[in-house]
Amino acid sequence: MEERQTARLLPEMTKELEVIIGLEVHAQMNTNTKMFCGCDNDAWNKPPNTTVCPICMGHPGTLPVPNRSAIEKAITASLALGATVQPDNHFDRKHYFYPDLPAGFQISQYDFPLAKGGSVPYAVADASGKTIEERTCRLIRLHVENDAGKLSHYGDRTLCDFNRAGTPLMEIVTEPDLRSAQEAVAFVQELRRILIAVNASDADMFKGMMRFDASISLREKGSKKLNPRSEIKNLNSFKSLEKALTYEGKRLADLWKKDSGPLPHDITVGWLDDEEQTRMLRDKETATDYRYFPEPDIPPMQFSTKDIENICKDLPPLPRELKARYTSLGLTDAEVNLLVNEPVLRRLFDAVHGKTGDAKRTSGIVLTQLVGFLNAHRKGLHEAPSPEHLLALVASIDAATISANTGKDVLEKMVKKGVSATDIIASEGLKQISDTSAIEAAVDRAIAQNPKAIESYKNGKTQALGAIVGWVMKETKGQANPGMVNEILRKKLG
Repeated sequence: MEERQTARLLPEMTKELEVIIGLEVHAQMNTNTKMFCGCDNDAWNKPPNTTVCPICMGHPGTLPVPNRSAIEKAITASLALGATVQPDNHFDRKHYFYPDLPAGFQISQYDFPLAKGGSVPYAVADASGKTIEERTCRLIRLHVENDAGKLSHYGDRTLCDFNRAGTPLMEIVTEPDLRSAQEAVAFVQELRRILIAVNASDADMFKGMMRFDASISLREKGSKKLNPRSEIKNLNSFKSLEKALTYEGKRLADLWKKDSGPLPHDITVGWLDDEEQTRMLRDKETATDYRYFPEPDIPPMQFSTKDIENICKDLPPLPRELKARYTSLGLTDAEVNLLVNEPVLRRLFDAVHGKTGDAKRTSGIVLTQLVGFLNAHRKGLHEAPSPEHLLALVASIDAATISANTGKDVLEKMVKKGVSATDIIASEGLKQISDTSAIEAAVDRAIAQNPKAIESYKNGKTQALGAIVGWVMKETKGQANPGMVNEILRKKLG
């Protein structure tokens, strides 16, 4: 497997070289406020420079105060990743100049990070999504820091939005355990699932809540030596991660072939999405370049064993546990992956399944009908009906208030209009007719109006019964109880 993946990356060098990849993953924590101040942590689509204050703008004399919720979420993520939370850790100042870093330094962690070690088991899949190999990537550390702002370039002008400055980040650093671009993508996908499952981050890639710095180098097969690497900065999607690593791996292989060896020293490159190639930025910085020293305005943090145990006991099920549970219900791989990847759908599925006890029926309602209607009306999962509204719909079907077919129409209207099933059923008069006399009258009219179908049925063509039932349903605007219609019709026709 490893040789096949390396061959795709380095077609001419498979027998001589292997790819070595390590990642730094930055994930924004989903707290209400920023890392060291009380500003709104949700800057998405807000007017530029409106969710800022003197603290996150780095004004002299201001004092940062760590966000307790952010620290707890980082600890939760560390425990979920199997990392060891350090009882003593502190913040450091990491100095570098960039226009969107207002203070001229970043508050991060260097020699005393929040957590060390840990690992992430992940699955390598083929093109159809079927798992073909299980692997594990070890972690070096998880530390906490604040984010910089955002630069937007327009020709020869650059505009700076500081709304994102100060948002709380986890940086997760891996060992160089990954051996292909495909493995790197599979690893970060599983990591993202874990962070979402424990509610440490929303990890919304579209909103820039999860980004990657990827380091790649080559070495001769069988060697244990780590050669100078090329670090690709600020990749913001799985696709760009895979494409950038594939391109840079091929570029390094060509250089190795041309110059008979690895890079002379570490370098930093940027990925150009439009051109699908990397661009040299600078030589790689070292810790000395950043002039780390302890943050003087924030005291060291200390965590007792009890503190960690209290957070550990509240850990929710992790993706692998969820996958095993949903697989045991007889769901398909595609259904299981959808539930594991989407917490909103998972909450809805669990609520409905808890009432029905029928995984197949629940999947039909939540994963087929609901998802289909959301897509058809171009709505996101956050616009899905609440679990309470979905349970009310199921209860109406189970109580024969409405038929299953009518329930499907009601669900679409719930998605389209954003109202409850109860309101739709009442306002549109959709309550199912279960009165025996009313159905008998409708059946009698159907028999009188469909003599040919009745004759066909009596001559042995049982499918003709469906046409008569359909006439009754149309006559009653779909409100007749179909089970009662069938039963009464069969009795009348002997």
